[in-house]
Amino acid sequence: MTRRVVITGVGVVAPGAIGAKAFWKLLTDGRSATRIITHFDASPYRSQVAGEVDFDPVREGLSPREVRRLDRAAQFAVVAGREAVADSGVEFSSIDPGRVGVSLGTAVGCTTSLEREFVVGSDSGRRWEIDQDYTVPQLYDYFTPSSMAAEMAWLVGAEGPATVVSTGCTSGLDSVGHAAQLIMEGSADVMVTGATEAPLSPITVVCFDVIRASSTRNDDPGTACRPFDRTRDGLVLGEGAAILVVEELEHARARGAHIYAEVSGFASRCNAYHMTGLHPEGTEMSDAIDMAMAMARADASDIDYINAHGSGTKQNDLHETAAFKRSLGARAYDIPVSGFKSMIGHSLGAIGSLEIAGCLLPIQEGLIPPTANLNDPDPACDLDYVPLVAREQRVDVALTVGSGFGGFQSAMVLSKVEGTRS
Repeated sequence: MTRRVVITGVGVVAPGAIGAKAFWKLLTDGRSATRIITHFDASPYRSQVAGEVDFDPVREGLSPREVRRLDRAAQFAVVAGREAVADSGVEFSSIDPGRVGVSLGTAVGCTTSLEREFVVGSDSGRRWEIDQDYTVPQLYDYFTPSSMAAEMAWLVGAEGPATVVSTGCTSGLDSVGHAAQLIMEGSADVMVTGATEAPLSPITVVCFDVIRASSTRNDDPGTACRPFDRTRDGLVLGEGAAILVVEELEHARARGAHIYAEVSGFASRCNAYHMTGLHPEGTEMSDAIDMAMAMARADASDIDYINAHGSGTKQNDLHETAAFKRSLGARAYDIPVSGFKSMIGHSLGAIGSLEIAGCLLPIQEGLIPPTANLNDPDPACDLDYVPLVAREQRVDVALTVGSGFGGFQSAMVLSKVEGTRS
């Protein structure tokens, strides 16, 4: 019999909100946290907008040594991880450490620190060879994203499976899916999982500028990300982290844990088609949705809410609209859909985990977050995208999807567990 996997702890560091409850409040309010970039002078760049986290590491409980040692993405993960562990109530010291693991997602790892140290070590690019005497001792840790998974393992004393999942913009979904699979197969009982990203640096911004993927609505940064809107002109970069504690259902029940939801289905596919392009028919995302629903033993009539990838690019919004119709048929028109990137931007590898954390709100509270900035719906995106205002509705089963450069397509089904308290 396949073991069932549930979410029992949540921690969030997001633009406009630190902490899961603050994050849920931001989503409920439909409040945008995107703004002109302040981390560096973005004026030379085509797109100057991002979802930045107002993050003081000392105020959030990190020691001066941790602040100096850890990249910003790792700092996010530790702060969110501490919240998730406390929220779960798991006494990790009482569990066999070999039964505890880590699965952490990230797309670009410690980019911020790597770029900073390259600038310093190369004397702002004037030296061909890096002078290591001017770089920090932690440079190797910045170069290897697995250092962040190790950090999370140290946080809870995990000695079981520990890995980094890096599948671009689906990393945050895939890391949780991997964690769930390890528990299902019996390799672990408890996993600390999720994803973190702090990509807001000149090199990241210019990469998205070059491919014309990001919004140029610099004069109106709060509404720059407009998923499914006729006037959308690209994604808005973001940063943040969401860490979850997931465990085997009976393990959670035995200790009387609060259960947010069950990870009842997950699947990932690749289109093997184009680095950034998507088939307009949405076939690969549809395949992932179909497989995730089959694993969850759910059909279209069971889905109460869809959390869209909703990046705000022209082709993505058409692609996933087609995928929803392909997988769910006529029922797709009756299911409320919303996109959180309209409020917090696209934090690359972290966003899938932030979206999972956001999906727990409708399951727990019966309140569906809106799609912000959706004032002029694209007629080609003709589903119920919950514009502007949150909606009260019971949600027992939620579908969340992700789409990433390289052709990655992932889908996860989250289900309310009967007999658990809200």
